[in-house]
Amino acid sequence: MLLQIDSTQPLDTMMTAAEQIVQEPEKLRFIDLLIKGGWVMLPLALLLLIGLVIFIERYLTIRKANRYEKNLMVQVKQSILSGKLESALAICRNNNGPLGRMLQKGLLRIGRPIKEIEGAIENVGKLEVAKLEKNINILGIIAGIAPMMGFVGTIIGVIAIFHEVELAGVIDIGTVSGGLYVKMVSSATGLIIGIIAYIGYHILNEMVERIILRMETDAIEFIDLLDEPVS
Repeated sequence: MLLQIDSTQPLDTMMTAAEQIVQEPEKLRFIDLLIKGGWVMLPLALLLLIGLVIFIERYLTIRKANRYEKNLMVQVKQSILSGKLESALAICRNNNGPLGRMLQKGLLRIGRPIKEIEGAIENVGKLEVAKLEKNINILGIIAGIAPMMGFVGTIIGVIAIFHEVELAGVIDIGTVSGGLYVKMVSSATGLIIGIIAYIGYHILNEMVERIILRMETDAIEFIDLLDEPVS
């Protein structure tokens, strides 16, 4: 009896362990999926890295330029009306922003025809806007390239799967379906990267548009200010 009891215990233990193995489904880890996506995941990762670097750098730069001194135009106007051009220039230099540099250029042209002053301000404004928009278009390019690159990776994977099926001469549903869901990872990754780049592109453009609107408004106010009599 003792032998029978001892012999049944290992058998029960083995059966319990086997049932646990059958019941526990295979866990699908995100990292494993990315690795199985194929070689196309490397350029997609590079596009994501480039997009993040550009977005963070441009966001910080534009946000810094967007630090608008509410009293800048008031101080410049008071200095001009008082005939203190040097004080107005000092205020613009201390501001050290796109608007400050634009007004500084106009102040240096005071005494010349209004059209010339307006042209100088407009040229500086264009340069400042170009500096703010630097590399933003790359995000737009990434938003278009990443999904297409993901689709290319999926198509190449599907071709490889059906090539293996042709060589084997037998269609294995498990192999085909398993290979397909793995290869679809590259398409999903490309779409996600494209969406992120698209959103970042429009966020930065919206920030730049706000600065442009403010610069144009203040430039008009500055030109109108020059028509007022100086005391």
